[in-house]
Amino acid sequence: MSADRHGHTHRLDLADATVREWDATVVAVDPERGIVLDRSAFYPGGGGQPPDEGVLLWGGVRTRIAGTVKGDDLYLVPAEGDPVPPPGTAVRGALDDERRTALMRTHSGLHVLTGVVLRDFGAKVTGGNMEPLVARMDFDLPEVPADFRDRITEAVNAEIAADRPIEVRTLPREEAYAIPDLIRTATDLLPPDIEQVRIVDIVGLDTQADGGTHVASTAMVGRVEVVKLENKGRGFRRLRVRIM
Repeated sequence: MSADRHGHTHRLDLADATVREWDATVVAVDPERGIVLDRSAFYPGGGGQPPDEGVLLWGGVRTRIAGTVKGDDLYLVPAEGDPVPPPGTAVRGALDDERRTALMRTHSGLHVLTGVVLRDFGAKVTGGNMEPLVARMDFDLPEVPADFRDRITEAVNAEIAADRPIEVRTLPREEAYAIPDLIRTATDLLPPDIEQVRIVDIVGLDTQADGGTHVASTAMVGRVEVVKLENKGRGFRRLRVRIM
Protein backbone atom coordinates (compact mmCIF):
# COMPACT_ATOMS: atom_id res chain seq x y z
CA MET A 1 0.00 0.00 0.00
CA SER A 2 1.21 3.52 -0.78
CA ALA A 3 2.54 5.52 2.17
CA ASP A 4 -0.12 8.20 1.62
CA ARG A 5 -3.09 5.80 1.56
CA HIS A 6 -5.09 3.90 4.14
CA GLY A 7 -7.35 1.36 2.47
CA HIS A 8 -9.48 3.22 -0.07
CA THR A 9 -8.59 6.66 1.33
CA HIS A 10 -5.94 8.99 -0.03
CA ARG A 11 -4.63 10.76 3.09
CA LEU A 12 -4.29 14.46 2.35
CA ASP A 13 -3.08 15.13 5.91
CA LEU A 14 0.19 13.32 5.26
CA ALA A 15 1.03 15.35 2.16
CA ASP A 16 -0.07 18.80 3.38
CA ALA A 17 -0.92 19.52 7.02
CA THR A 18 -2.37 22.93 6.05
CA VAL A 19 -5.39 21.42 4.22
CA ARG A 20 -8.58 22.29 6.05
CA GLU A 21 -11.28 21.88 3.36
CA TRP A 22 -11.49 19.51 0.39
CA ASP A 23 -13.91 17.70 -1.92
CA ALA A 24 -14.41 13.95 -1.68
CA THR A 25 -16.74 11.08 -2.50
CA VAL A 26 -18.19 8.57 -0.03
CA VAL A 27 -16.76 5.16 -0.97
CA ALA A 28 -18.51 3.06 1.66
CA VAL A 29 -20.50 3.21 4.89
CA ASP A 30 -20.18 0.68 7.70
CA PRO A 31 -23.05 0.97 10.21
CA GLU A 32 -20.78 -0.08 13.06
CA ARG A 33 -17.61 1.81 12.20
CA GLY A 34 -18.38 4.82 10.02
CA ILE A 35 -17.87 6.57 6.68
CA VAL A 36 -15.07 5.87 4.18
CA LEU A 37 -14.01 8.68 1.82
CA ASP A 38 -11.80 8.49 -1.25
CA ARG A 39 -9.87 11.56 0.01
CA SER A 40 -9.54 12.79 3.58
CA ALA A 41 -7.51 15.30 5.60
CA PHE A 42 -8.79 13.97 8.95
CA TYR A 43 -5.79 12.85 11.00
CA PRO A 44 -6.92 9.49 12.44
CA GLY A 45 -4.91 9.70 15.65
CA GLY A 46 -1.72 7.92 16.66
CA GLY A 47 1.65 8.52 18.29
CA GLY A 48 -0.06 10.33 21.15
CA GLN A 49 -1.83 12.82 18.87
CA PRO A 50 -5.66 12.65 19.09
CA PRO A 51 -7.79 12.42 15.94
CA ASP A 52 -9.23 15.45 14.20
CA GLU A 53 -12.83 16.55 14.40
CA GLY A 54 -14.89 18.43 11.81
CA VAL A 55 -17.83 18.10 9.42
CA LEU A 56 -18.96 16.70 6.09
CA LEU A 57 -21.27 18.94 4.05
CA TRP A 58 -23.54 17.35 1.43
CA GLY A 59 -26.83 18.30 -0.20
CA GLY A 60 -27.51 21.07 2.28
CA VAL A 61 -26.86 18.66 5.19
CA ARG A 62 -24.11 18.77 7.81
CA THR A 63 -22.67 15.60 9.37
CA ARG A 64 -20.38 16.16 12.33
CA ILE A 65 -17.30 13.93 12.51
CA ALA A 66 -16.38 13.06 16.08
CA GLY A 67 -13.36 10.85 15.44
CA THR A 68 -12.00 7.94 13.43
CA VAL A 69 -11.62 4.17 13.57
CA LYS A 70 -8.65 2.56 11.85
CA GLY A 71 -9.03 -0.89 10.35
CA ASP A 72 -8.80 -2.19 6.82
CA ASP A 73 -10.14 1.26 5.90
CA LEU A 74 -10.12 4.68 7.56
CA TYR A 75 -13.60 5.15 9.04
CA LEU A 76 -14.90 8.61 9.97
CA VAL A 77 -17.23 8.35 12.95
CA PRO A 78 -20.36 10.54 12.67
CA ALA A 79 -21.71 12.26 15.77
CA GLU A 80 -24.58 10.34 17.33
CA GLY A 81 -27.87 11.12 15.61
CA ASP A 82 -26.34 12.92 12.63
CA PRO A 83 -27.37 11.84 9.10
CA VAL A 84 -24.92 9.67 7.16
CA PRO A 85 -24.28 10.30 3.45
CA PRO A 86 -24.77 7.13 1.37
CA PRO A 87 -22.03 5.66 -0.85
CA GLY A 88 -21.47 7.70 -4.00
CA THR A 89 -22.36 11.02 -2.35
CA ALA A 90 -20.15 14.01 -3.15
CA VAL A 91 -19.19 15.76 0.10
CA ARG A 92 -17.16 18.73 1.26
CA GLY A 93 -14.93 17.90 4.20
CA ALA A 94 -13.83 20.54 6.71
CA LEU A 95 -11.65 20.20 9.79
CA ASP A 96 -12.05 22.00 13.09
CA ASP A 97 -9.22 24.42 12.31
CA GLU A 98 -8.68 25.64 15.88
CA ARG A 99 -8.30 22.10 17.20
CA ARG A 100 -6.02 20.89 14.39
CA THR A 101 -3.77 23.95 14.56
CA ALA A 102 -3.47 23.65 18.35
CA LEU A 103 -2.55 19.97 18.01
CA MET A 104 0.05 20.74 15.34
CA ARG A 105 1.65 23.38 17.57
CA THR A 106 1.58 21.00 20.51
CA HIS A 107 3.06 18.08 18.57
CA SER A 108 5.87 20.17 17.13
CA GLY A 109 6.58 21.64 20.56
CA LEU A 110 6.94 18.12 21.96
CA HIS A 111 9.45 17.27 19.24
CA VAL A 112 11.49 20.29 20.27
CA LEU A 113 11.26 19.12 23.88
CA THR A 114 12.36 15.56 23.11
CA GLY A 115 15.18 16.86 20.92
CA VAL A 116 16.49 19.10 23.72
CA VAL A 117 16.23 16.38 26.39
CA LEU A 118 18.09 13.88 24.16
CA ARG A 119 20.77 16.43 23.24
CA ASP A 120 21.35 17.81 26.73
CA PHE A 121 20.63 14.78 28.93
CA GLY A 122 20.84 11.75 26.61
CA ALA A 123 17.39 10.53 27.61
CA LYS A 124 14.76 8.87 25.42
CA VAL A 125 10.98 8.95 25.72
CA THR A 126 9.15 6.27 27.71
CA GLY A 127 5.60 7.58 27.17
CA GLY A 128 3.48 10.60 26.44
CA ASN A 129 0.12 12.03 25.55
CA MET A 130 -1.26 15.30 24.21
CA GLU A 131 -4.43 17.32 23.93
CA PRO A 132 -4.73 20.74 22.28
CA LEU A 133 -2.04 22.97 23.89
CA VAL A 134 -1.35 20.66 26.85
CA ALA A 135 0.71 17.48 27.07
CA ARG A 136 2.87 15.20 29.15
CA MET A 137 6.10 13.46 28.18
CA ASP A 138 7.88 10.75 30.16
CA PHE A 139 11.65 10.26 30.02
CA ASP A 140 14.17 7.75 31.34
CA LEU A 141 16.10 10.20 33.55
CA PRO A 142 17.58 8.60 36.69
CA GLU A 143 19.19 11.86 37.81
CA VAL A 144 18.15 15.46 37.20
CA PRO A 145 19.70 18.67 38.55
CA ALA A 146 17.72 20.92 40.87
CA ASP A 147 17.25 23.51 38.12
CA PHE A 148 16.22 20.94 35.49
CA ARG A 149 12.77 22.40 34.81
CA ASP A 150 14.11 25.93 34.31
CA ARG A 151 16.98 24.73 32.12
CA ILE A 152 14.66 22.70 29.90
CA THR A 153 12.17 25.57 29.57
CA GLU A 154 14.91 28.00 28.59
CA ALA A 155 16.54 25.62 26.10
CA VAL A 156 13.27 24.60 24.45
CA ASN A 157 12.13 28.18 23.96
CA ALA A 158 15.53 29.17 22.59
CA GLU A 159 15.12 26.50 19.91
CA ILE A 160 11.59 27.67 19.18
CA ALA A 161 12.78 31.28 18.83
CA ALA A 162 15.50 30.11 16.40
CA ASP A 163 12.67 29.55 13.88
CA ARG A 164 14.03 26.22 12.68
CA PRO A 165 12.29 24.75 9.62
CA ILE A 166 10.28 21.56 10.22
CA GLU A 167 10.51 19.28 7.20
CA VAL A 168 8.66 16.04 6.47
CA ARG A 169 9.87 13.32 4.10
CA THR A 170 9.52 9.58 3.55
CA LEU A 171 12.49 7.23 3.31
CA PRO A 172 12.94 3.49 2.68
CA ARG A 173 13.14 1.69 6.03
CA GLU A 174 16.82 0.71 5.68
CA GLU A 175 17.85 4.27 4.80
CA ALA A 176 15.74 5.74 7.59
CA TYR A 177 17.23 3.41 10.22
CA ALA A 178 20.71 4.65 9.30
CA ILE A 179 19.76 7.99 10.93
CA PRO A 180 21.11 8.12 14.53
CA ASP A 181 18.42 8.13 17.25
CA LEU A 182 15.63 7.95 14.66
CA ILE A 183 13.42 6.04 17.11
CA ARG A 184 12.98 8.38 20.03
CA THR A 185 11.10 6.02 22.30
CA ALA A 186 13.01 3.67 24.59
CA THR A 187 11.31 0.75 22.77
CA ASP A 188 11.09 0.61 18.97
CA LEU A 189 7.34 0.72 18.27
CA LEU A 190 7.59 0.89 14.47
CA PRO A 191 5.75 -2.13 13.00
CA PRO A 192 8.13 -4.51 11.19
CA ASP A 193 6.00 -4.49 8.01
CA ILE A 194 6.43 -0.74 7.45
CA GLU A 195 8.66 -0.37 4.39
CA GLN A 196 8.49 3.43 4.02
CA VAL A 197 9.22 5.50 7.12
CA ARG A 198 7.87 9.03 7.53
CA ILE A 199 10.52 11.34 8.97
CA VAL A 200 9.93 14.66 10.75
CA ASP A 201 13.08 16.79 10.83
CA ILE A 202 13.49 19.93 12.92
CA VAL A 203 16.48 21.11 10.95
CA GLY A 204 19.60 21.30 13.09
CA LEU A 205 17.95 19.91 16.23
CA ASP A 206 15.91 16.73 15.92
CA THR A 207 15.12 13.99 13.39
CA GLN A 208 12.70 11.19 14.24
CA ALA A 209 10.15 8.79 12.80
CA ASP A 210 6.66 10.22 13.20
CA GLY A 211 3.25 9.98 11.55
CA GLY A 212 1.59 13.11 12.98
CA THR A 213 0.90 16.64 11.78
CA HIS A 214 3.24 19.56 12.40
CA VAL A 215 3.67 23.28 11.86
CA ALA A 216 6.18 24.47 9.27
CA SER A 217 8.72 26.01 11.68
CA THR A 218 9.48 26.09 15.38
CA ALA A 219 8.48 29.77 15.68
CA MET A 220 4.89 28.74 14.90
CA VAL A 221 4.78 26.66 18.11
CA GLY A 222 4.60 29.75 20.31
CA ARG A 223 6.11 29.23 23.75
CA VAL A 224 6.44 26.05 25.82
CA GLU A 225 6.01 26.20 29.57
CA VAL A 226 7.09 23.21 31.66
CA VAL A 227 4.45 23.47 34.37
CA LYS A 228 5.42 20.42 36.45
CA LEU A 229 8.14 17.82 36.86
CA GLU A 230 7.06 14.53 38.45
CA ASN A 231 9.15 11.59 39.67
CA LYS A 232 7.32 8.42 38.58
CA GLY A 233 9.85 6.01 40.12
CA ARG A 234 12.73 3.92 38.75
CA GLY A 235 14.28 6.95 37.09
CA PHE A 236 11.20 7.88 35.05
CA ARG A 237 10.42 11.61 35.01
CA ARG A 238 7.19 13.12 33.73
CA LEU A 239 7.14 16.63 32.31
CA ARG A 240 3.78 18.34 32.03
CA VAL A 241 3.83 21.17 29.51
CA ARG A 242 1.57 23.90 28.19
CA ILE A 243 1.79 25.70 24.86
CA MET A 244 1.32 29.43 25.15
